[in-house]
Amino acid sequence: MQFHPSTVQTCTSTRLGTVRLAASAQGLAGLWFDGQRHQPPQLSGPGAWPHDPHHPVLVMAIEQLHQYLRGERTRFSLPLDLTGGTPFQQDVWRALLAIDCGHTTSYGALGRQLGRPAAVRAVGAAVGRNPVSVVVPCHRVLGKDGSLTGYAGGLERKSALLQLEGATLRRAGVPA
Repeated sequence: MQFHPSTVQTCTSTRLGTVRLAASAQGLAGLWFDGQRHQPPQLSGPGAWPHDPHHPVLVMAIEQLHQYLRGERTRFSLPLDLTGGTPFQQDVWRALLAIDCGHTTSYGALGRQLGRPAAVRAVGAAVGRNPVSVVVPCHRVLGKDGSLTGYAGGLERKSALLQLEGATLRRAGVPA
């Protein structure tokens, strides 16, 4: 992924762990749980994005994230910068934004919605690379049988987010 050179970052503690957020002048460019797969190297070490806890988008994102986790918000109202992904990834991420709180879909259904019914694996890869967890609700995508499947932030977090939203879950191998 390519992020804007002016990207800045901050972090916040939540009941699901520490969250790292990144923003550019265009909007929120990233939200990752500590330890989440596919984190950009710019979050730490040499070349790390500068910390800016006062960046207006980061301040709004933290406030809205905590409201969501307290059950006070079902939708985020933030400018997003998704330009770091490929055009296909951006299409998938925009499709995720249309999944309402408390609802779920499958990777196959997302592929059909995008006019790419045979691209289930590519859709799954794009969902897994979503840089703006929670806000771009990749946690609302389940296996074709409705079972809980992969989440870069961990299945326990995915389950907790869906339970917070009141979504109905099935366990793999357990009939509905």
